[in-house]
Formats: sequence, C-alpha cells, structure tokens
Amino acid sequence: MEATQKYRLRVANCIGTIMEVHKKMKSPCKDGRFLSQFEALRKMVRNMDMSNVSEHEVLMVEKATNALLGEFNSAYDSAVRVSLDKKVRH
Repeated sequence: MEATQKYRLRVANCIGTIMEVHKKMKSPCKDGRFLSQFEALRKMVRNMDMSNVSEHEVLMVEKATNALLGEFNSAYDSAVRVSLDKKVRH
C-alpha cells in the first residue's frame, strides 16, 4: 500500500472514530449537524490529494483525535472508557 493510501486510511479512521464515539454518547446535537459535518469531512478526505500530506501532519491529526477522546474520557468518566495510547495508529 502506498504512503498516500495509508495516510488517507489513517485520517479517515480518526474521523470515523470521532463519529462512532459521538453516536454512542447521549449528545445534545440531536439535529445531526455534528455528524453531517464529519461526514462531509470524510468525503473531502476521500477526494483529497494526499501526496501533499506528510507523516507529521497525519500524526498531528491522530494526536488531536486522541486528545479529543481523552476529553471525552474526562467528561464521561462513568461512561464506557476509550483506551488511549500515545502511539496508537488509527
């Protein structure tokens, strides 16, 4: 698999993870705006020219995803905990 395909997969996995966590939560955003925005982002990533993306940029997206999941863990301590690892590759 080419690096660009791996980058696309890793970024798409981050987006999908955020969407799945959101679906599992009892969210105040019941009108679907949140998920529709992330679905639009997912579509943009599919069409994005990943040859201009670096490993460093993908790692930044993964770190941001892990940080967001960490915030969910803090906010919903009694809910299902998401296992985080600083070196997780989404």
